[in-house]
Amino acid sequence: MRPPEFWNHRHGRDAAPMIRTLLSPFAWIYGWAAARRFKTTESYDAGVPVICVGNATMGGTGKTPVAIYLLNSLRRMNVPVVGLTRGYGGTEKGPIPVQKRHTSNDVGDEPLLLARHAPVWVAAGRDDGARAAVSHGAKAIIMDDGHQNPLLQKTLSLLVVDAETGFGNGAVFPAGPLREKLSDALDRADAIILMKPAPDFDIDDHLAKQLEGQVVIPAYLAPAAKVPNGKLYAFAGIGRPNKFFDSLRRHGGDIVGEIPYADHYKYKDGDIEQLFLLASELGAGLITTEKDYVRLPKGYRKGVAVWPIKVVFEDELTLRRLLHPIIEQAKNA
Repeated sequence: MRPPEFWNHRHGRDAAPMIRTLLSPFAWIYGWAAARRFKTTESYDAGVPVICVGNATMGGTGKTPVAIYLLNSLRRMNVPVVGLTRGYGGTEKGPIPVQKRHTSNDVGDEPLLLARHAPVWVAAGRDDGARAAVSHGAKAIIMDDGHQNPLLQKTLSLLVVDAETGFGNGAVFPAGPLREKLSDALDRADAIILMKPAPDFDIDDHLAKQLEGQVVIPAYLAPAAKVPNGKLYAFAGIGRPNKFFDSLRRHGGDIVGEIPYADHYKYKDGDIEQLFLLASELGAGLITTEKDYVRLPKGYRKGVAVWPIKVVFEDELTLRRLLHPIIEQAKNA
């Protein structure tokens, strides 16, 4: 789904107060159900450290680049680490390891990206996935998403927050973007990864106040490669496609057209044929994200440029301090 605009506004007509009022009972039920899951679920202890990279809102915040950073960091320390995800958008329920034969239709797009860096397990039940991973030698687990999932005990919970949109209007879904009450989400977080659009971005005072008392680690997404030369026609089906388009322009991309799709959109042959036609009419080449690329029909990937990104932490020392005891625990597991 594409988030409604009123989710981003706290006051005035743009905040759609009447719609929010009508949706409030459903938001209360959604928030109550989220809180009840934690009260009534006994979390499974995998016996190895589990680092959860989650968020408090619907849509993308930059979780996957953070998970990739953690996987690479622990592997450099010779820790047998695996990624764990439910495989959103895929048909496999698992627990199964991601293999070369898998497509995004099988396991979703995020597991395919994570599997480029470390072994990855997909499981609808995170506890089942952890059991399988540990039985195959995992000494540490990086769980991509799952802050609202109580099935698995977390050793470290990192909450990724978009510095531009923050927590939106502060209301729980469907009245707002929150997956649960904000106080509950923050109480379970060990640290906040505050994802900025650029290093010089100024944090909103309201968001800064909401995060008071939290361990906050500022970060931003940076290109892992140069933007291709020439005219470009961009498309993306991620949580916030405009972030991708704006970032391309900010790094010198000559963007002559753009099309946003829904998050995790499953591209069909006709979609790509239409994109190639639109781009050719403007004398441009197609460009998209790594997540979108793995969802393209294989026969249409040639001729589509990919612009990879990576996360850069402004306070990497604080993150390293949080990771140090976990790395030691994993080595002794």
